Amino acid sequence: QVQLVESGGGLVQPGGSLRLSCAASGGFLHNYAISWFRQVPGKGREGVLCISKHGDATAFSDSVKGRFTISRDNSKNTVYLQMSNLKLEGTAVYYCATDLGPFCFPQASTDEYDYWGRGTQVTVSS
Repeated sequence: QVQLVESGGGLVQPGGSLRLSCAASGGFLHNYAISWFRQVPGKGREGVLCISKHGDATAFSDSVKGRFTISRDNSKNTVYLQMSNLKLEGTAVYYCATDLGPFCFPQASTDEYDYWGRGTQVTVSS
């Protein structure tokens, strides 16, 4: 069974950067598309970025274009979310997830994702 573990969250000032990691165990991450979501209290999970099995990135949100990038290191079984120029509204718990498919589908419901990590907190504050 695939297990996903996020790390790299923390406190950062507006305009700062963070790199989140999503590490997998119990499966080979390179077989799957991996998506990043974020959630603030009282709201549903918002899609951020996705990377396909073949390394193609798809943005789920226009708000992160030009500031967030996604990459994968298959040798480390890890996907990264590099966040730059963070804004206050970037404060959220960030999750990685997969539906065990090779492609990214921006229109997919969160219900279609089979595996989720427990999340990592990112707080943007001065």
